[in-house]
Amino acid sequence: MILSEADMVWILLVFDAVIGVVLILGARSQPFPTPAKRFGYFMLTITGLLLMGQSAENPTSLDAHLGILSVVGAFGLVAGIHHMLNTRREVLVAPMSGFMFCVGVAGLITRTWDDLTKFEHWAGFLALLVLGGGQTWLVFRGLLIGRLPLAWSQAGMVALNRGQLQGPHGAIECFEKAWDGDEEHLNPMAYSALYKINLFLQDDERAAHWNELFLESGGKKAVAVEWLEAVDEGLAALGHTSEDSAEE
Repeated sequence: MILSEADMVWILLVFDAVIGVVLILGARSQPFPTPAKRFGYFMLTITGLLLMGQSAENPTSLDAHLGILSVVGAFGLVAGIHHMLNTRREVLVAPMSGFMFCVGVAGLITRTWDDLTKFEHWAGFLALLVLGGGQTWLVFRGLLIGRLPLAWSQAGMVALNRGQLQGPHGAIECFEKAWDGDEEHLNPMAYSALYKINLFLQDDERAAHWNELFLESGGKKAVAVEWLEAVDEGLAALGHTSEDSAEE
């Protein structure tokens, strides 16, 4: 090996810490940041424990570290893919967990390569190809095209009910991200909410802008009455009396 086993362990510790930091910082860009943030802190905790273990009489071996990466990565993949495809609330945990799983499994295969038979070599090679293809899909699906308009609408409604209209993860920011060219039925929902919120904030110019987009996307006929009522109820709790002048 070009690097000693001890050097590889330290590189993996840095890798663990980077994954944790990326998850925590990247959580800010997700509609619901809690899953990514919790997993990020979990990774930093594991990194801290492994770091303390390096000063022990019998420090954590490279194989053990790779095994931990594989197990934690597999757990993160299951949870992350669930959020990516089912709840559609965040798309960061899956690709980050995929990186950990790939590093862990690829490292274990490489470590035992000399002891494998020819058939096991081919099986390991195919496994690495599958891992690489799957991770590429996760990166493209999650990090590059992972728009979550429905989740942003849900996050916007949560912020509205909390009374947080402006600022990071406020209702306005969330609803401004809740449109999508492929799911155009969600667009008038966001436009109507933004129109009502800006009207409440007495920002007539922005309200007129969003009202124009709302009418162009179908107006009230394109949005369920329950949605409009939910927005009105959220604003009413903040002391707003609905004076909706949007046309049909």
